[in-house]
Amino acid sequence: MAEASQRQVFLASRNAKKLAEMERILSPLVAGIRVLGLDDVDTYDEPVEDQPDFAGNALLKARAAVAATGLPAVADDSGLCVDALNGMPGVLSARWSGPPKSDQRNNELLLAQLYDVPDERRGAHFTCAVAFCVPGADGALSEHVVEGRMDGRIIREVRGEGGFGYDVLFVAEGYDVTTAELSREEKDAISHRGRAMRELAPVMARVLQA
Repeated sequence: MAEASQRQVFLASRNAKKLAEMERILSPLVAGIRVLGLDDVDTYDEPVEDQPDFAGNALLKARAAVAATGLPAVADDSGLCVDALNGMPGVLSARWSGPPKSDQRNNELLLAQLYDVPDERRGAHFTCAVAFCVPGADGALSEHVVEGRMDGRIIREVRGEGGFGYDVLFVAEGYDVTTAELSREEKDAISHRGRAMRELAPVMARVLQA
């Protein structure tokens, strides 16, 4: 049982696609890893994501997760930064169209805001900050934060059935299909979250398999 618990990491999310994505990315690097989500632990008060940048919000969530569960915890904050909107929606990406959160309304609003923006000015990038916090025997936290980025552009219509969020509108640099039209493996290889997690995974492997 001790060995199994060492292979568990908590991700502060209820997004089943995010949980599955993180487990896919980590499984080749961390033997027997199991990613638990918010539905796998007792309910706790999640912090308000009020930091001005992705790294700040990720750390806020990871620290709260460790305090509530006692498990090594990963939290990410990611978003879409559009050149023509001065980097917005940024940290507001998930709630860009207001409450309640809705991918469809967010995408509709973004298309409306970029309606008259020419193709050559529709550049954008996804950013993901991932924080990994580990409780120590003395109560102190060991904290690690990395960031990943995926450059591309915003198209003029929704395309694809995969992914989540703004994937249906985003075409990565060097591609002619949206990230929602890529296979899971193709997206993992180039995504902002995939890049951040692959950078963080060796650190997590050392800690979880110690």
